[in-house]
Amino acid sequence: MQYSSDVIVTVAPSVVHPYVADLSRYVEWMPMVHDAEAVDDGVWNVELRAKVGVFARSKRLRMKRTMNTSQQIVFERDEIDGRRHSPWKMSVELKAAEAGCVVTVDLAYGGNLWTAGILDRVLAAQVDAGKTGLARIVQGA
Repeated sequence: MQYSSDVIVTVAPSVVHPYVADLSRYVEWMPMVHDAEAVDDGVWNVELRAKVGVFARSKRLRMKRTMNTSQQIVFERDEIDGRRHSPWKMSVELKAAEAGCVVTVDLAYGGNLWTAGILDRVLAAQVDAGKTGLARIVQGA
């Protein structure tokens, strides 16, 4: 599964960067990030959670920031239990624009927990809701 989404915010990329470079901050604006605890420099234990009707799905991941520039932030799954795990990768791109900043989120998932058709749509809806949350929080910063 791959999903990409953009949002335009009316602030500079430098204002947005702290909100997207630290997974602990995603709890403030991304509904599917239920918890994100820093465990090392650039490493977090993350719990993703989404509801489908009366059912809730959750997934715990150890995520590592593999790139952190003023324009590109990348997080990748980085488990240390010695087992094989489905890949998760999220890239965030910040591009200066006349009106402020274009934030592009690319999410790639190689497993089957979220990809049973309807769960694809639920995950996409959660990312889209996060765009609204990000815009609200950075514009109020």
